[in-house]
Amino acid sequence: MKKENQIVNIVKKIQIMHWQLINLALVAYDVMAVTVAYFLALWFRFDCSVSLIEPHFLKAYFQFAPIYAVVCIIVFALLKLYRSIWRFASYNELVRVIASSVITAVIHTVGITLIFSRMPISYYIIGAVFQFVAVLGMRFSYRFVLLLRSTREHERRRGGSRVMLIGAGVAGQTILRDAQKAKEIRDHVICVIDDNPNKWGRYIEGVPIVGGRDDIAKCVKKYQIDKIYLAVPSASAEDKRQILDICKETDCELKNLPGMYQLLNGDVAVSKMKNVAIEDLLGREPITANLHGIAAQITGKTILVTGGGGSIGSELCRQIAERKPGMLVIVDVYENSIYEIQLELMRKYPELPIKALIGSVRDSRRIDDIFRMYKPNIVYHAAAHKHVPLMEDSPNESIKNNVMGTYRTAYAAMVHGAEKFVLISTDKAVNPTNIMGASKRLCEMIIQTMDSMVKAGNAHLIPPLFVHPKRDDDELVLEAGMEVKTEFVAVRFGNVLGSNGSVIPLFKKQIEQGGPVTVTHPDIIRYFMTIPEAVSLVLLAGTYAGGGEIFVLDMGSPVKIDDLARNLIRLSGHKPDVDIKIMYTGLRPGEKLYEEKLMEEEGLKKTDNELIHIGQPIPLDTEKFLENLGNLFTACYRNSEEIRRIVAEMVPTYQMKS
Repeated sequence: MKKENQIVNIVKKIQIMHWQLINLALVAYDVMAVTVAYFLALWFRFDCSVSLIEPHFLKAYFQFAPIYAVVCIIVFALLKLYRSIWRFASYNELVRVIASSVITAVIHTVGITLIFSRMPISYYIIGAVFQFVAVLGMRFSYRFVLLLRSTREHERRRGGSRVMLIGAGVAGQTILRDAQKAKEIRDHVICVIDDNPNKWGRYIEGVPIVGGRDDIAKCVKKYQIDKIYLAVPSASAEDKRQILDICKETDCELKNLPGMYQLLNGDVAVSKMKNVAIEDLLGREPITANLHGIAAQITGKTILVTGGGGSIGSELCRQIAERKPGMLVIVDVYENSIYEIQLELMRKYPELPIKALIGSVRDSRRIDDIFRMYKPNIVYHAAAHKHVPLMEDSPNESIKNNVMGTYRTAYAAMVHGAEKFVLISTDKAVNPTNIMGASKRLCEMIIQTMDSMVKAGNAHLIPPLFVHPKRDDDELVLEAGMEVKTEFVAVRFGNVLGSNGSVIPLFKKQIEQGGPVTVTHPDIIRYFMTIPEAVSLVLLAGTYAGGGEIFVLDMGSPVKIDDLARNLIRLSGHKPDVDIKIMYTGLRPGEKLYEEKLMEEEGLKKTDNELIHIGQPIPLDTEKFLENLGNLFTACYRNSEEIRRIVAEMVPTYQMKS
């Protein structure tokens, strides 16, 4: 440590000596500059001939020159001309040089006239001008060299992309400077767009501000733009969407500075610009959850997440871990995905007890063991098969995993005293046209049935519905008189952008491969939400839960999948149907043109969040439903070919294809 300090001190001393030598050299230059400047003035006055200079003028000059040189050094030092870093010389340095030149010119005029001799008027004027040019030129020469280098760099970059920068604020200016200085970047910013008309016609770092958003298309054509940098982190989602709607019609590649946090953290650079995410085109502000209420519900408690390795389940784990639960138990049947989220959370939250367990929700004994050992307070049930076409080909597996898995996990939660059970559902459960949607509707009906029977004090009448033989020890069965307080709720999602199996990753992969991008139908529409929004809604369900509700998110206007594909192609810098073809493949089995968020029979009730609603449960004959559910489980384990018909009898809104 002592040696390191010695080395640091030596380096500091060397740096100080370096700057002292530079200042001494600058002082020597100034002495020469102020001396030569007035001699040249005298020389010019007498036709550039020393022999023509009158002797008394020459004598006065030589006598006053040493005195004047000392005076200049003192004035320059007082005005801090030897303390500036001239590679960054700007307006302040220019003002100080002008001030020092005026002061020393006055001193020279008065001093030489009063002490020695009155000189020619041109001598005073030309000498002052020469001195100003000499002093200023040396100090700004480094900036001039940098400017030449920058010009050569721009020339070198002409083979790169021509860029339009949107946003002349702090973020935009920082991006522009970084683009000009970074040697590894070949992009050349040609023009700037900003909606503030007071900035139009002005320049930032030599780049003109050419207009507002309405001028984007015109300027892209005028300046032959290849890329657009969007640097307006403080803009609203609606403003960004409007700007992006204009930009995507230009066929330019788009880059975006994601958010204000980068500006606040000083993390603004061209390298931080990201490809514009398709969710930026949704045109609404993100759903914001009451984080305080969520934290109060989770902190210090044992939380169980099934399907914790999936896109929704893993994000649930992240947001739960952030709110300091007493323990987080993650269950998934796929070892790779659960291993990844386990490593991530252990790295970010080393103090949090995390249990990553392999197991299937279809296995009642494994689920019982997990609940028996960890006694979770809250259960988030995200485990499910969700791929519509695949489930159409394997309908019995959809029932086994989704319906039976939900029933057995919910039953275990009830038996082992969990406070809340939150089911992840889908808008495909509304008037389902496929077995996956119908299976999720059955899951909602299970939640509704269990909640109503718990509230009625009849939880002991809910059968365990085991297929495997019961164990001799501690059977997972409720006894009459056992107190059950578990609240059961469901959260109904739309399509989640970027989740495993969603259209966005598929489209991106197809674009990277050069196309074609496959769309099932030109008129198909879907509601979309982001993964963080979906997870926030799940967590909110626990805070709003009274039992038996189906929570629904108002996701704004639906989006045409065809428009989504075309926008993503444009955002990637390509032209739809020119660079990347779009192919219509026809609706897949069980797929419909549009999704609904509620069935007509369900009403909506508001919550504290205006974008989150509660669908009122539809009355069920619980006794008949449980009887039919037992028959359904027996049929699916026999891999019955009649499984769709049995499901259709239980779910009246299921539009089974003949």
